[in-house]
Amino acid sequence: MPESHARVSAVTIMPPISHFSAHVLDLDAEAETHRIVGAMRKAVLETMRKRGAVLGLSGGVDSSVVAALCVRAFGADRVVGIFMPEKHSAGESLELGRKVATELGIATELEDISPILEAAKCYGRQHEAIRAVVPEFGPGWTFKLSLPSLLQGERLNVSRLTVRSPSGELRKVRLTAPAYLKLVASTNFKQRIRKTIEYYHADRLNYAVAGTPNRLEYDQGFFVKQGDGTADFKPIAHLYKTQVYQLARHLGLPEEVRTRVPTTDTFSLAQTQEEFYFGLPYDRMDLCLYAHNSGLSPEATAPAVGLSAEQVARIFNDIEGKRRATRYLHMAASLVADVPEVATGGTVPARGG
Repeated sequence: MPESHARVSAVTIMPPISHFSAHVLDLDAEAETHRIVGAMRKAVLETMRKRGAVLGLSGGVDSSVVAALCVRAFGADRVVGIFMPEKHSAGESLELGRKVATELGIATELEDISPILEAAKCYGRQHEAIRAVVPEFGPGWTFKLSLPSLLQGERLNVSRLTVRSPSGELRKVRLTAPAYLKLVASTNFKQRIRKTIEYYHADRLNYAVAGTPNRLEYDQGFFVKQGDGTADFKPIAHLYKTQVYQLARHLGLPEEVRTRVPTTDTFSLAQTQEEFYFGLPYDRMDLCLYAHNSGLSPEATAPAVGLSAEQVARIFNDIEGKRRATRYLHMAASLVADVPEVATGGTVPARGG
């Protein structure tokens, strides 16, 4: 999937680092909003010649901020939010998404994707993968995947399966490689079905699809190819998660959205993004990613994030490891030879994904 979609904003410019602290990620929120909105208008209205924007609304801060930016760029009457719950979704996701949509004054569509996922055997394939290591898994059981914290001394970077029995017993088990791949592959139906629905509504309205990844997710490959990684434009992919929260405050989004812990809302057991993928709270991950991107040493970074230099070095290694492992997610389809007649110039390629 080409991840060089419309570059709606240049890389955020930060002041030179004289003393590294959390304040290096402070934004002039009004100026940044103005910059993003102008770039969105140019990309969507002028370059793509689309009339407005469609996006999936999850009740999380990223999609809420993108929705608010779309309203500023195109007007509330040309923004549509799509709610796409399924049987593993948390109820509060739909409630918060509706609250955001109401406050922004945008149109919405509700698409329960559970029947589609059932037809695609998403849930059945998930259960088959789990039963390969937990044979008794069945109705009434719940599950999630998680990684150990990056702060653990001898951390084995391998996902663990947590299951909860109907009686409430929690168990953590190692998945075999085939079972892990099958579980992830079947779960990815969710993000891919949602994106298909977003493009249905975008096509019928002649709108563009807005992507919602922040810089931490975009850099570290926390998205599904042909799923939530696909979009026509990605207005906050240059912003660290901490900065997205700053925009959320500036844009006046509901406090419940601004204080909600980032979740995956993917498995039947509740799960944070930290335990599923990043291994560290987003505010610390942001600072470590920024420091690593800025060429700072673990020793210079450690005091600002409240960690030891050894722990920061481990985080830097993990950042690079995730980049290597997920680089293919950012790649366009491989061609034997260039086709210059349809070259995009690296600015606004076809939808990609």
